[in-house]
Amino acid sequence: MRILLVEDDLPLARALHQSLRSEGFTANHVADAKSAMLTVTTNECDMLILDLGLPDMDGLTLLKQIRKNNNTLPVLILTARDSIEDKIKGLDQGADDYLSKPFDVNELIARLRVIERRLGTATSSTITIGNVCLNSASHQLSVAGQEVELSRKEFMLLKVLLEQAGRIQSREQLESKLYEWGEEVASNAVEVHIHHLRKKLPKAFIKTIRGVGYSVKAATSIES
Repeated sequence: MRILLVEDDLPLARALHQSLRSEGFTANHVADAKSAMLTVTTNECDMLILDLGLPDMDGLTLLKQIRKNNNTLPVLILTARDSIEDKIKGLDQGADDYLSKPFDVNELIARLRVIERRLGTATSSTITIGNVCLNSASHQLSVAGQEVELSRKEFMLLKVLLEQAGRIQSREQLESKLYEWGEEVASNAVEVHIHHLRKKLPKAFIKTIRGVGYSVKAATSIES
């Protein structure tokens, strides 16, 4: 689950970013509407946490623009505007949830889990493509019914590729996922771990798109 945090209060954003990562989410942060719109339109996030008081555009205006192009991206508004009218306006503009500041981080995480379960990508889910089955809660991989050992970084890379099945992931995108999980990344780390993963997976399961990146064929089922 890739969360985009749109928040111009940098101390709050840093604290939230750390909390999200500690709970197992992949999180990215931007501080203005322009950067948020670019990230959303390039399909770089699965969920949005949106502050309304942005420096370059009102958050509700941004939400309205997002909904013109993407009617399914889950959006949780996180703002100091706490009147009933503000909440109704935010939900009417297309927000999935609304949390007023100040807030309890545990409540925020709980609300994100609800949205995550609804999307069918909760950490208790099993992602299956063909005879490859990855349990993202237990970090267990099975191929044709046989358990296969994975290193932590191999698990992270495979999870990203399975969740983005049918989409090409560049080396830079995969490296960024490792960084977001708090991993040190050597210059050739992705290539090395992909090489090791291929030895543990069916032939040609991970495809190389020369000069672009890697992908797996989209034929996914996710079960909670």
